[in-house]
Amino acid sequence: VIKGSQRQQLECVSYSSRYALGLFYEAGAQLGVPWAAQYVTDDPCVRFISIDCRKRNRESAEVGPSLVVHTTVTFGSEHLDSDPAEVQQIILSHLERIVPSLPTPSSIKCHKWRYSQVTKAVPNCPGQMILHTDPLLICGGDGFTRSNFDGCIESAVSLAEAVSSHL
Repeated sequence: VIKGSQRQQLECVSYSSRYALGLFYEAGAQLGVPWAAQYVTDDPCVRFISIDCRKRNRESAEVGPSLVVHTTVTFGSEHLDSDPAEVQQIILSHLERIVPSLPTPSSIKCHKWRYSQVTKAVPNCPGQMILHTDPLLICGGDGFTRSNFDGCIESAVSLAEAVSSHL
């Protein structure tokens, strides 16, 4: 049973929402852009675009490239309950304006990322929360710090310290 004060702290957490769109291409497809990733600042829909194989330095003649698009927080919240097919078309139309040279993908996957990044973390928690001591039950993650690499590491270290103090 979670204590009332802990429940209140957990209920304070809020997240932004976004959409991610994956475009998958046949082997040998040329995407016609020189970059591996691009942060977009002047579009109301698209915030980030990356070519997955380039970003990971794994380009291959046998496997086709894939392109990932993340939307802005505002777009994600405005379209949270919209029809995914409609959202996909909106994102594609914005992407076409940003990168008009893209070939037609062999498949597309649109994914609603309901809990994307923490906008308000659990207050007064050092990266984790002990919910129960016997048996030990601890929760952690970026909801207890912030949504970036450092926040995740901070939570992981805090979780490890909490577990080790109960061994």
